[in-house]
Amino acid sequence: MNHAFISRGIVKVSCCSLLFVVSSCSRKQIVTEVISAPNPVASQPVSKSLRSAAGDVVGKLTTGYQGWFAAAGDGSPYNSWQHMNLESWPECSEYTTTYSNITFNQDGVVQTGFTGNLGNGRPARMFSSYDQQVANTHSLWMQQHGIDCMALQRFGSAIVVGSVKKAQFDGIATMMKNAAQTYGRKFYMMYDCKATDPIDTDWSNTITGTLNLTASPAYAKQNGKPVVCFWGVGKSDRGAAADWLAKINWFKAQGCYVIGGTMGNFTTDAANVAVYEALDMIMPWWVGKQSNFQTSYTSDLAWCDARNIDYQGCVYPGTAFANTNGQAVSPRNQIKRMYGNFMWQMFAGIRNAGVQSAYVAMFDEAQEATNICKSAETAADIPAGKYFLTLDADGVQVSSDFYLRLVNNGQKMMKGVIPYQATHTTKYMISPDRCDATTGWVSANTLSVNTTDFKEGAGSLQSVGSGTDEFKKVLPVYNTGAVPATGYIRFWYYVSDITKFSASNQIELGSGGAPDVSEYNWNIGTLVNGWNLITKTFATAGNTGGVPNLSAINWFRIYHAKTGSVTTRVDRIEIVP
Repeated sequence: MNHAFISRGIVKVSCCSLLFVVSSCSRKQIVTEVISAPNPVASQPVSKSLRSAAGDVVGKLTTGYQGWFAAAGDGSPYNSWQHMNLESWPECSEYTTTYSNITFNQDGVVQTGFTGNLGNGRPARMFSSYDQQVANTHSLWMQQHGIDCMALQRFGSAIVVGSVKKAQFDGIATMMKNAAQTYGRKFYMMYDCKATDPIDTDWSNTITGTLNLTASPAYAKQNGKPVVCFWGVGKSDRGAAADWLAKINWFKAQGCYVIGGTMGNFTTDAANVAVYEALDMIMPWWVGKQSNFQTSYTSDLAWCDARNIDYQGCVYPGTAFANTNGQAVSPRNQIKRMYGNFMWQMFAGIRNAGVQSAYVAMFDEAQEATNICKSAETAADIPAGKYFLTLDADGVQVSSDFYLRLVNNGQKMMKGVIPYQATHTTKYMISPDRCDATTGWVSANTLSVNTTDFKEGAGSLQSVGSGTDEFKKVLPVYNTGAVPATGYIRFWYYVSDITKFSASNQIELGSGGAPDVSEYNWNIGTLVNGWNLITKTFATAGNTGGVPNLSAINWFRIYHAKTGSVTTRVDRIEIVP
């Protein structure tokens, strides 16, 4: 969202002063504050009551969603590359349609279209947000990882009737509405705007008018009212207090529950106190803040409690902006993620301060490396010879979905589902085998590593033949960290010709080191020719020979009866807690 702000130790950079300006740029910052050691936090949460009863945003975890990526050839209103000043590189293996010839930025300079490979040899491809399958995939990830609600970004510059930009964001809003309905998520509109932008007209004519978004059962309601948020309330270049008051009161008169995305120093901003007091909820923007989290949560919450205002605490994983601004202005890996430790300080502070609603900045903001969606783990997963901030930058390799899983644990701790933890226990990697070598694997067919067709890493395991046993292995004992009620196994599975499969088939995962001993099993289900992402929950598994010990998994097998020779492949077996 480019919500660049922190109230102390920040040098602000206006859009016009950047070395490269993106079309929707609204604010940037350079963080100069020195990172301090993590704040000590108490071991017990502070008990607080909610101003409002729990609803779609109060007592819930919300994430900001940009949805602004577009690609040449995607058929969108833009139909061109948009927002390719990427700081981190998305993991794109789960998108059915991706695009090459990507005009991304490197150190402040726009590059010509890149058609080369990633470090692992796979073609470098990028997704477009203007794709229902992408919207569905993102909403599925939210469902799987405990993200209750998404704040869909809508810019004051994107509401001009008849403009390509408005058509683009209207389309994205409709796709995300559909996806939210499909996967049981909530969403609301978050205007990134000035106080004088005609967002009231946009609300009447488009949001509740032609798009009719608030009629969706997925549109977030709080206290029975549709939720709307304005980002930039109280920001020095966003309008006068009187204009903000008029805007807030207009929306409240329409029956809306109004959230203000404010600056981090809102409690001491006397000039706008009347504006803040008119809001139903306050979410101060913290991207750039590096310390004193619990202290700030506590003081912010006390200010809001004293005025009967709901409070939404901001958390983020880390940030950097070197590929857009250039290293002379923005150092690489500027605020380090530290393999989840940095973000967990915020979740720990939220729990101890008694904050019960949180906003994660952001889901897909790859331009400032605040994204929690799946992204590149190592140099093998980014364009070869180029720089992007990878998840292993601080010395520990974590899986591409690590920050989704970390956020899931954070929201559980915030809600009291799991006990308070001063340090996170989220597993860095969740793959007992990445299928990059044949070591230990056995097949009834010709077994090899395919280094040209794979989904991640350096290759995939390949079986060619008509034998039933395709892939089996006695694994090193692996503690999954999973529980039967919520855990699941997933892996990539390729089939050359499904018509040569007979009905008899099974996936096995066990702790007995052999088939039919302490084993979970599943029918593999409906397949298509090509790659299939297989996901099976433990709650729906059959059992043979006793219940497996998920702390000591050591057996995996896929078998499938055949009427002729078939090529199958498997890649990245993961067990998700």
